[in-house]
Amino acid sequence: MRFHRETVSVEEAVAKLLEQVAPLAIEEVPLAEAYGRVLAEPVYAAYDLPPFDRSPLDGYAVRSADTASATPDTPVTLEVIETVAAGEVPRHPVASGQACRIMTGAMMPDGADAVVMFEQTENPGQKLNQVNVKRAMKPGENIARQGEEVAKDNCVLQAGEQIGAGALALLATFGAACVQVRRRPRIGIVSTGSELVEPDQPLSPGKIRNSNAPMIAGMICDAGGAPVVLGCLPDEPETAKRKLADWSKQVDFLVTTGGVSVGDFDLITTLVEDPQFNLLFHRVAMRPGSPTTAVVYQGTLICALSGNPSACFIGCELLVKPLLAKLLGKPNSIPTTVEAILAKDYLKPCPYPRYLRGSIEVEQAVLYAYPDMNDKAGRLVTLHQNNCLIIIPPGGRGRRAGERVRVFPLTKNGQFCF
Repeated sequence: MRFHRETVSVEEAVAKLLEQVAPLAIEEVPLAEAYGRVLAEPVYAAYDLPPFDRSPLDGYAVRSADTASATPDTPVTLEVIETVAAGEVPRHPVASGQACRIMTGAMMPDGADAVVMFEQTENPGQKLNQVNVKRAMKPGENIARQGEEVAKDNCVLQAGEQIGAGALALLATFGAACVQVRRRPRIGIVSTGSELVEPDQPLSPGKIRNSNAPMIAGMICDAGGAPVVLGCLPDEPETAKRKLADWSKQVDFLVTTGGVSVGDFDLITTLVEDPQFNLLFHRVAMRPGSPTTAVVYQGTLICALSGNPSACFIGCELLVKPLLAKLLGKPNSIPTTVEAILAKDYLKPCPYPRYLRGSIEVEQAVLYAYPDMNDKAGRLVTLHQNNCLIIIPPGGRGRRAGERVRVFPLTKNGQFCF
C-alpha cells in the first residue's frame, strides 16, 4: 500500500471526512463569553429597531411645512418649546410655528416631521426661546423611523453564524443575556517525528523545532474550535496505537502532522496498514500535501497532515476547517473560491492541482492574485503574510500572468483576510 495508493480529489476527500461527523450539542453561554462562538439557533428581533422615531443628529425637531420659505438670507423664526435629551420622552407636541431642541438618539415629539441640524440655524450653540432656521426641510428628513432597520420578529442572526463584535452588539440590543451556541469542538493535535523538539528546548544538529502544532492550534482557534495539544507520538507502533486510543477519548477528532509519506520511518503510514485502522483515503490530488491521509481508529476520526509546514497549513485549510464548520453547524462546510486574475507567471507543471500560497489585492475593482513565488513547500517566512491559496490546474504548462484562476480566500474568525 505504501507505494500503491489510490488518489482522491480534494472534493472527494472533504466529502469522505464530512460523512464522519455531525453538528455538536447545543449549550448556553453568557453574552460576555459568546465572542467567537457559533450560534446554534437563529436570533429574532424582540421589538422594532429603532423602537421609536428618533433623531439621528443634534438639532431641532420641526414641522417641515413651517420651513418651506427658509433660506440663509431669509431664515424662518420658530418658538422653541422644550429640549429633549436621549432617553427622555418629549412632554409637548410640536405645533405650527414651534420647534423642539433635540439631541442625537432622542425620541421625536408628536407633530414634528423633520430635524434641522444645529449648523443650519443661527446661533446654534445658544439655548434661546426662538431659533432661526436657514434651510427648507423635507417631510421625513433626518428622522430614523421606528422599525426601519428591522421589524419585530424578523431574523437578525442566522444559526451557524460565528459571533463577532457586530453580532454581540445585536444580541445585547435585543436583551440576549445568554446565547445558544454549539459546543466548541475539541481537536487533538498530535506530532510525529524524532527530529522535532519543542520551542523551549535547545536545538541540536539535525533537529528542528515543532512549528506545526502551534500553527494548527491557531488555525483551529480561528475556526471556532478548541485545540488540545497532546504531544508527540512515540516511534514504536504498538505504543503509538495505545496513545492514540487514549487520546481519542478526549477529543472530537485528531489531527496529526508528519509521518504520512513513503519513507522508512513514516509512522502514520505504518499504522494505517494495520487492519484496526479504517482507511478513508491515503493520497489526495493536491500539491503540496498529496500524502495527506484520513482513517477512523476505535471510532475516532484521524486526519493525518503532512509534516511539511506549508503542506500542513494548506491541508488544515482545505480539509480540517470544513470538519470544524460541520461540527459547529455552519450552513456551508465546503471551502469557497472566487475568480481572480493571476498577476505573475507561474509556469511550473504539476500532475495535480497546485495550491499556491499568495495574496489577493483589489485594483480598480478587479481581484488580482499574486503568487508567493517562495514556493518551496517548507518555507515559513512569508506564511503569515498570505491571505489566499491560488489554484493552478493540473497539466504541463502552469498559468501565465493575465489568465483567470480560482482562488481560495483564507479566513480568520469566519471572515476573509483581505
